[in-house]
Amino acid sequence: MRIRVVTLNLEQALKRWEARCQLIVEEIGRLMPDIIAFNEVSLPVQSARWLRNETRRSGIEYNLVQQTRVNGLSKVEGEALLTRFPVIETDNLDYQARDMVALAARVLVGDMPFDVYVTHLYMSRGEDSLRLFQVQQLLAWIDAHDEVPARIVCGDFNARLDAPSAALMASRFRPTQTSPTAFTPLADHNGSVSHPYWPRMDRCIDYIWISGAIEIVASGVCFNHASPDDPSLWPSDHAGVWADLECNSVP
Repeated sequence: MRIRVVTLNLEQALKRWEARCQLIVEEIGRLMPDIIAFNEVSLPVQSARWLRNETRRSGIEYNLVQQTRVNGLSKVEGEALLTRFPVIETDNLDYQARDMVALAARVLVGDMPFDVYVTHLYMSRGEDSLRLFQVQQLLAWIDAHDEVPARIVCGDFNARLDAPSAALMASRFRPTQTSPTAFTPLADHNGSVSHPYWPRMDRCIDYIWISGAIEIVASGVCFNHASPDDPSLWPSDHAGVWADLECNSVP
């Protein structure tokens, strides 16, 4: 069975969300994904729930799984998953570092259960040692779950593949692509551009990782075009990733 997976960092509800959210809805309607992973969903505006409701106009009904960050950020942002497939069970991980979390959902694709993970690791300008610590925790947590035929891990890892944290992830999982995803020239109301200290779209830090009985059919970058009416308005400060995957039955 072939499925389409998408991941995107939403940049909470910052930088003209009221305008750029429509670009996100339009791109979801174009891609028609089966699974969407979101980082930095905004809890005050319930952006993941709003996007789920808006995409119903495209004819897709999604189940929503959401996990808030912890401590002081528990009312600010979180991770989320939209899926067309039935959700069998869910789980969450508190990294106990920088209030960051991961969520897991076991979904049923036909008669095949597999696990989807969504996470967001420590910021790009921070030390990779903390991201490495988080990946070590993430992999140990994944290993603690019951065996399933396949696993997908999505999210903003804030590290190129040559960083120790992403390299450790790549020792266990296969990235669907390595094309640049960050950072777009999204501008705020006052004209200030996101992440002024980084070049534009020069690094791959957002990933769909796969393992087990899944094959990559096609993949690429999405949410990577500005509004036709405003070159400073982008869906987010990151581009996203899409992947078409073949889920193979296991005897």
